[in-house]
Formats: sequence, C-alpha cells, structure tokens
Amino acid sequence: MSKKKRRFTAQFKADAVELLRASNKPIIEVAKELGIGHSTLCIWNQKFLNESKAKDEGAVGDRSEGVASGQELLDENRRLRLEVAHLKRQREILKKAASILAEDPQLDMR
Repeated sequence: MSKKKRRFTAQFKADAVELLRASNKPIIEVAKELGIGHSTLCIWNQKFLNESKAKDEGAVGDRSEGVASGQELLDENRRLRLEVAHLKRQREILKKAASILAEDPQLDMR
C-alpha cells in the first residue's frame, strides 16, 4: 500500500503557523492537534519566517525604523516570557515575606 501525499492550501499553512505562534504550546502538540507531522509544521513556520523577513527588508533604504523581523520578535517574546516568570517569582516571595512580617507581633510595622 502506498501512502497518499496530502496537500494543504496556503491558507491552511498560514493558519497553522499563526496558531503555533499565538499558542504557548510546543510545536509537537500543535501539529498533533492539526493532524500533521511536527516536522511539516516546522518547515512551514521556517518558510513563513523567511518570507516575513524578506518582506520586512524590502529594497535598500525602504525599511522603516522600528520594524522587527519575525525572528527578532520571537527572541523578544522569549526574553519577555522569562522576565515575566522571574517577576512572578519575586512577587510571590514578597507576598510571603509581607504575610510573615504582618503576623509577627514583635515586628510592629506600623
């Protein structure tokens, strides 16, 4: 038995990549939900990143300031997620410290 090669529309590919980018799920999980191989989704994602980078670059002198490439946005998003996680941990520590200090009658903090 030979496997039939499935063909996907450009719109389906674009929607799949957008779903991958919008969700916080791993690529394997998103691919499984869509019923496609994770390597296929990886290829589509890379293709769309390259296309968006080419559109962003345009002609020499054509690029406006403040426009970031897809990879730059992904890197910044990753950095910001790490920073948010760090700040959440700090906030939890401060909440615990404040509750401990509020309960100790010897440390009248008024």
